[in-house]
Amino acid sequence: MTKYIYAFEEGRQSMKDLLGGKGANLSEMMRLGLPVPNGFTITTEACIEYLKQGETLSDELLAELETQLKRLSDTTGKAFSADDNLLLVSVRSGAKISMPGMMDTILNLGLNDDNVEKLARKTNDPRFAYDCYRRLLQMFGQVVYNIPMAAFDEYFNEFKQEHGYTSDAAISADHLQTICSHYKEVYVEEVYQAFPQNPLDQLRAAIEAVFKSWNNDRARVYRELNEIPHDIGTAVNVQEMVFGNSGDKSGTGVAFTRNPSTGENVLYGEYLLNAQGEDVVAGIRTPQKISTLNDQMPDVYQQFVDVTERLEAHYKDMQDIEFTIENEKLYILQTRNGKRTAKAAMKIAADMVEDGVLSTADAIAKVDVRSIDQLLHPAFHPAALAHTETISTIGLPASPGAATGKVVFSAADAKAQAAAGEKVILMRPETSPEDIEGMIAAEAIITTHGGMTSHAAVVARGMGKCCVTGCSDLTINTKEKRVIYPGGTIVEGDIVSVDGSTGRVYLGELETVSAEHTPEFEQFMEWAADAGRLSVRMNAETEADIKVGYGFNAAGIGLVRTEHMFFGAERLVEMRRFILSSTQDERQQALDTILKYQTEDFEAIFKLSGDRPTIVRLLDPPLHEFLPHSAEEIETVAAQLGLSSDKLTERMKELQEVNPMLGHRGCRLAITYPELYEMQAEAIISSVIRLKSQGIECQPEIMIPLVATVKEFTELKAVIHNKVQALEAAENTSVSYLIGTMIETPRACLIAGQLAEECDFFSFGTNDLTQLTYGFSRDDAGKFIGEYIDRGILEVDPFQTLDVAGIGQLIKLTVEQAKAVKPAIKIGVCGELGGDAKSIQFFNQLAVDYVSCSPFRVPGAVLAAAQSQVAAQ
Repeated sequence: MTKYIYAFEEGRQSMKDLLGGKGANLSEMMRLGLPVPNGFTITTEACIEYLKQGETLSDELLAELETQLKRLSDTTGKAFSADDNLLLVSVRSGAKISMPGMMDTILNLGLNDDNVEKLARKTNDPRFAYDCYRRLLQMFGQVVYNIPMAAFDEYFNEFKQEHGYTSDAAISADHLQTICSHYKEVYVEEVYQAFPQNPLDQLRAAIEAVFKSWNNDRARVYRELNEIPHDIGTAVNVQEMVFGNSGDKSGTGVAFTRNPSTGENVLYGEYLLNAQGEDVVAGIRTPQKISTLNDQMPDVYQQFVDVTERLEAHYKDMQDIEFTIENEKLYILQTRNGKRTAKAAMKIAADMVEDGVLSTADAIAKVDVRSIDQLLHPAFHPAALAHTETISTIGLPASPGAATGKVVFSAADAKAQAAAGEKVILMRPETSPEDIEGMIAAEAIITTHGGMTSHAAVVARGMGKCCVTGCSDLTINTKEKRVIYPGGTIVEGDIVSVDGSTGRVYLGELETVSAEHTPEFEQFMEWAADAGRLSVRMNAETEADIKVGYGFNAAGIGLVRTEHMFFGAERLVEMRRFILSSTQDERQQALDTILKYQTEDFEAIFKLSGDRPTIVRLLDPPLHEFLPHSAEEIETVAAQLGLSSDKLTERMKELQEVNPMLGHRGCRLAITYPELYEMQAEAIISSVIRLKSQGIECQPEIMIPLVATVKEFTELKAVIHNKVQALEAAENTSVSYLIGTMIETPRACLIAGQLAEECDFFSFGTNDLTQLTYGFSRDDAGKFIGEYIDRGILEVDPFQTLDVAGIGQLIKLTVEQAKAVKPAIKIGVCGELGGDAKSIQFFNQLAVDYVSCSPFRVPGAVLAAAQSQVAAQ
């Protein structure tokens, strides 16, 4: 029979799949003898079963629940509704992979109209008892019955204002009792049901609500953003309550064993006195620094420091720890590997290697590939900062980066305006899990409440999103859509600039500069490069991009897209002249002019590359992409080329294709117009010869695109060879070069062995290979891909992450056939998937030699290649 519930003492760290991260770590901490409140975990399997069986708790699960509650009562000496030793519990979600704030939690479960009085008598503190009850009524209403939190908060805030309360902790017991009475009326008004008084009914409903929260919108969005599977479910942790809101010798907090923004090896955290855990992470009150706890409760502080050091040593990673103090007694409620910036991750990894805690292989595995983007974020130019108005100076640098955008005040507005192409900054008093889509859409997030461990801070760091929290010098009015700051007022649509590295917010748009690499970054990337088998090239053709890629130690250029060189104003005129010419002589005149431009371009590219390999893809797109579209453009082009508008329009109709992406493009175009590739080959080799005369040796690799037959390749290869030989003879020199093809048609995959006999190299164009295999237009698939993923028809967008079962098998077949015929043939991947970490894992399993991606994705690809190799060893 399947076991659905485990007491904490029955589990351990290795059981994350079954108990979720939180449950496994609670069990592990109990095994280590740390002060963990007792409880049990309902497994992820129970969640999956519940969702599959029509959202019904099985009789087997309910029977186990009864047994575990009896065990918990025996262990703690407490029971639901007991007169003297009242048992109250928290109910928390806990998936295998941390999803902070995305699912639901209920505290103080077990209270009702009778039990709140028992708690008041037992503690001799009616105010504390009714504070716990009002929290339960709020959480239970929102989580179980989906009552909007505003239905509680608006009354609560108005009540405080009416009675002159400036803090929640100041509300009297009598007034809390009045608030609780009103909250119970909210249930009847909103859902036509009374708040359930039976603790067992509360517990069953809470367990179901946590299971259901696995599929709430914010959880699904978060999983999609972080590439977390939808089918692993969440566990439920039921744990004896300890009370951080039981007076000034009690409190609750969150701490990191190291600074999550910088990686500095100092205890970094926050806490609130007389509060419960949700107060800290929700950002409703701005907490105190953890170091000040040493002044208020030195013995507790030292005990906590000892626990943090022990946990970091045990897990060999920075820990994110939740704790509660009840009447000067410390309890640890959770530990997990802490979310951190990429800068912090690399410093922590480097420090732990230096201290002998981690090997370099272990360190490589500790850094999330997606977080590398954070290190490439720009910063504001120092000169610009000297001449701008500052809006806020006291915010906390919650997540680094520099961002500018228009101010918005709701997640919905952020999402809508970003979709319309605007860059927006989301400003809120605090964020909640419901704001996740707006946070994703925004360039940056600003809050007035909360600290470094608030919801906004943790989620933003996980996304690599610029964020500043705790700007208490601002007053944000979301209803009137305005912000009052010390120097004035800003309204929705005004532009602000946010510095997530300093915590400052500025008025207007500021100039940015590229990020600088830290010594830890350079050291870490050196370890990754040494550990990886696959080398990483870049896709680039502009001087700026090439310099960026080589700044990241790219191994060469895996794709120069020559069509990008034709869109300058003068070049486009000549390309159009070539396309629209009716005679060979006219076409050749146009090509002679284009040749000069191409030679200059290639010389600049090869000079930057030096002896590193550089693949040049010959012209690939259909000719219509170079032609005018509007009537006004047609008039202009006709005048430039000395044609009538009618003649131009007629010629354009002749060139029009029903499906140009499957038509006259790539190598097919060169079969019709061989002089086009002949000109490009001349430009490539002429530039290489010029550089050779300057003592610069180059490694050009010429790639023929869209090949589907061997004959296409051999004919064009001969054209190129003939041109190269003529240039070598004319200059009395010789150059080293390769000629290969881009594998992007399914037929090319199937005849890979035959092609390999003729080719010096293969490079997979995964964009077209995916398009042609699926029959999806990559330009139009966005209209339905999202729905396919939501409905489970596709697991991932195949244009973003490799379809291993389909496209992956074509690639595998190609590699095996090619290497069998020509073991030394070089094989790479230069489509978008060359920079995707999950796709790289698959490529690393094959005899692929390199991947190539955009310059800013190079560091992430290097790390992904290293992690794939380390995992395979």
